[in-house]
Amino acid sequence: MSDSTVDQILKLASQRAGAAEVYYLSSQDTPIEFENNRLKSLQTKALRGVALRLIYNGKIGFASSTDLTRIDDLVDAAIQTAEIGDPAEFELASNFHLKGPETTYTPPTTQELVENGKNLIEQVHAYNPDIMVDVGFHVRTSRVKVATTRDVDAEMYSQIVSGTIAGNLVKGEDFMQAYSYDVARDRPLDTDSILQSLLEKYRLAEHPATITSGSYPVLFTPRAAASTLGSLFDTILSGQTVVQKASPLADKIGETLFDKRFTFFEDPTLGPSACPFDDEGTPTTRKVLIDKGTVTGFYWDRRWAARAGVRSTGNGFRSGLSRPGPDLTNFCISPGNTATQDLIASMDEGLIVEQVLGAGQSNQLAGEFSVNLDLGYKVEKGKIVGRVKNTMVAGSIFEAFKNLADLSSEAEWVGGAAYLPSILFQQLGVASRQ
Repeated sequence: MSDSTVDQILKLASQRAGAAEVYYLSSQDTPIEFENNRLKSLQTKALRGVALRLIYNGKIGFASSTDLTRIDDLVDAAIQTAEIGDPAEFELASNFHLKGPETTYTPPTTQELVENGKNLIEQVHAYNPDIMVDVGFHVRTSRVKVATTRDVDAEMYSQIVSGTIAGNLVKGEDFMQAYSYDVARDRPLDTDSILQSLLEKYRLAEHPATITSGSYPVLFTPRAAASTLGSLFDTILSGQTVVQKASPLADKIGETLFDKRFTFFEDPTLGPSACPFDDEGTPTTRKVLIDKGTVTGFYWDRRWAARAGVRSTGNGFRSGLSRPGPDLTNFCISPGNTATQDLIASMDEGLIVEQVLGAGQSNQLAGEFSVNLDLGYKVEKGKIVGRVKNTMVAGSIFEAFKNLADLSSEAEWVGGAAYLPSILFQQLGVASRQ
């Protein structure tokens, strides 16, 4: 059904415009959610639609629709927006054909996931019946097709199952929330591992601990590092911020600004978000953006790459049926050589950041961050002694990565789009409200 529609739109558009690109998306998401120990919702959401981008009289036109019966209107709308559109500074993708494989993995049924959710809640309650438990599963399937008048015909299919378990424990004035999750593509969810991870967080938090404001060694777990530091590197390594002269790395290619043990790369062949081409029909490739501390490159979609006089790196992605913009498929930080337990044992007095509230207040373009701890632990003489509250950690990634103590030898996937180790910094500013 979609193939003939895509071909029809492309044919209609090519009769009127100089070049055209059709992006077709069909996705379905089945959520299974337990809230406060009870099953809450099971409602499948589906989206099917197309986005059309074309070049008409040297300008860019764009329109999208979820009504695939009125393709003449879609082409008309795109032509109309071209009349007031930006000049076409870039060319659409060309000469690429790929039909990705269909998955052979059968995800668990709704009933199996409901049973699994009940079982997880029971096991948390076996540890502590006062914890209010939320469990969420999502089974997401999507099919993407990109075609252009310049001989691109690319299609891929993905099926992702995710599971989250969160606990809320209220004791008087004290409120503790912990969570754990797994995202799986073409494999079963590791629900036992997310359960054990959640229970471990509660065990480590059983005793309260305090830390005075000052500078300390701070260890970010992979999850905390992904949410605090990931978006900072995403921002300053984007071709868009480079062209806008907003990135502090804009003219720093070839300079060593970070510790030599720090390597930041993207590998679109790995992990749940893996994809062989981006949403513009450009093939994706593995790329090292910071190599052993040295800035080696940026990531680009077609529009911003053309403005900089470089080639797209296959990083043009969309949110739903929107226009594409630069984004990473995933980001990876190379692990180190020291076990996480040994990193903790090396701290005389310090902090472990396990969960942060939101992404923190940060001046992203300056590489600065300050995060409130949602969940953090105090370390004394190499041992975790308890949970700290009302505590904030701040720093700049440039200073922090110059004062890198070490990276753990274990790395893990966080969500579907980050693969990284625990990171121990020698000194970061810690502010505590007692």
